Amino acid sequence: MPTANDYTTNGFAITADTVLLTVRNGQLSVLLVERGNDPYKGHWALPGGFVDLNEDLDDAARRELAEETGVSLEPSHLEQLCSYGTPGRDPRQRIVTVAYLAFVGVPTIPVAGDDASAARFFAIDDLNIAGSETGTGTALAFDHAQILADGVERARAKLEYSTLATAFVDETFTLGELRRVYEAVWGMPLHEANFRRKVLGTQGFVEPTGETAPTEGRPAQLYRKGAATTLHPPILRPTRDQPDE
Repeated sequence: MPTANDYTTNGFAITADTVLLTVRNGQLSVLLVERGNDPYKGHWALPGGFVDLNEDLDDAARRELAEETGVSLEPSHLEQLCSYGTPGRDPRQRIVTVAYLAFVGVPTIPVAGDDASAARFFAIDDLNIAGSETGTGTALAFDHAQILADGVERARAKLEYSTLATAFVDETFTLGELRRVYEAVWGMPLHEANFRRKVLGTQGFVEPTGETAPTEGRPAQLYRKGAATTLHPPILRPTRDQPDE
């Protein structure tokens, strides 16, 4: 089995880790793997691994994700989050990781592979991540709690100024389903009528399909993603000082 030394150049190695987010059962969730090898054997971690010497970083992130979880991503579904290189972050040697952020709507069931003993989705609220108010959830290996916290904050911010929320729903969706994505990612309830007004008032965000979906009460209008990629004006997160309005 390859070791860290097999990927070492000039005294350090590079890894690629992925924060893969989705909304499951109304909760923002992340895909994690249980490590099958030391260090941190038996601990949960972000899927990832060493970058081959002649491999592109993006390719390494997609390869490791597929090898460890069975989940494949198109290039457009992946973006670089940040690089992490604090000395001592990995007990094996000096290792710098390039972290990625990815989003899926209805994910396939992950299947553990390569050096992962298990793979499954965790609700963010059940994890002990940096900035957590409780700090009583499942702890992650390495510095992955900080990486995950950074990924969650990036996702929350992107919902304000981009059409990212449509990546978490089916090809056609109701405004109620879209609103529940915002509520899951932001972790707070939103006023239904105000949300509808903001979405429909943002040019290119969504477009009606002319069809309806059966719901309790009257049928709900179905929409699809519009042509826009950014939101003008943005849909801002409510705060204590500026509640949803």
